[in-house]
Amino acid sequence: MAEEKGVRRTDLLAASGIRNAQLSHPENLVTGDQFAELCRQALSRTGDPGLGLEFGLRLKFTTHGAMSQAAVSCDTLGQAIQVLMKYLHIRFAFLSMELSIEDDEAVVDLDILHDMPELYRFNLEVFLAALLDVSNLLVGPRLFEGSSCRVKYSRPEGVALYTTLFGEDIFFNSGVNQLRFHKSCLELPMLLANPVARRVAEAECEEQSRKLRASSSVAQQVLQLLESIRDGRLMGLEEVAAKLRVSSRTLRRQLATEGARFQDLQDKVRHHRALDLMRDNGQMSIDEIAERLGYSDPSNFSRAFKKWEGVSPSAWRNLHVDPPV
Repeated sequence: MAEEKGVRRTDLLAASGIRNAQLSHPENLVTGDQFAELCRQALSRTGDPGLGLEFGLRLKFTTHGAMSQAAVSCDTLGQAIQVLMKYLHIRFAFLSMELSIEDDEAVVDLDILHDMPELYRFNLEVFLAALLDVSNLLVGPRLFEGSSCRVKYSRPEGVALYTTLFGEDIFFNSGVNQLRFHKSCLELPMLLANPVARRVAEAECEEQSRKLRASSSVAQQVLQLLESIRDGRLMGLEEVAAKLRVSSRTLRRQLATEGARFQDLQDKVRHHRALDLMRDNGQMSIDEIAERLGYSDPSNFSRAFKKWEGVSPSAWRNLHVDPPV
């Protein structure tokens, strides 16, 4: 896509730290940092504010291999969403996805799991466009009748694709990233349902997931687990160790060999989540945010926050968050 917009491929890859040989075999991987830099360079060099949506539309379901095959082989849209939630990490490492029901609506919550604000909108737009395009192909336009999209960021200038994809049913500055549609759509039949193909594809997803876990550091695995639960309290050492199928003592030792401490990783996630809560919940008190983050004493949260940001939570909010209207 960048080449089509006048950017030389060799320049883009070189600036991103990616060797062309890395792309010569489908089993090779680029790192998260390399991919992030590739996105930054593409945005900067093309100057195209709609690049994320356009890229998402290029990502047909066949692009994502076993994960998409497992999803499209499900019997219903609801089952397909559950499969995507389970295996999303093998294709979209920066994204989390949750499904809930509110009254008559199915709500798909999306969140970005990185601290790169310059890529926040880009990564979300990539997934939104890809998800909507594939859903339209597999279950038809019925999903979009009465549906809506909500995003946290302001409407970007000069991005006509929003109207093409969402019409008037997208709401900016919403405090959430959500797709909403009538819950009856969860029972819509998938046009390519195939239980045998689904079993084969899910087995491949499990194998890819195992390989990714084996190739990532223990600290990265711990961070992913801590970040995977967005609304409840953070998991403790014992819970994370159980998820990784090791003892807490072994987990401490593994982290130590990588120069990491569980408490530091937990604090990193608390820091990011604290900033999200401060931005997105202007009416939530500091004490309520402290409680949401697992601090029994709000003063402990205030001390930790001042260590992270150099100012108290209330001072940070006054500087960065507009007062509620």
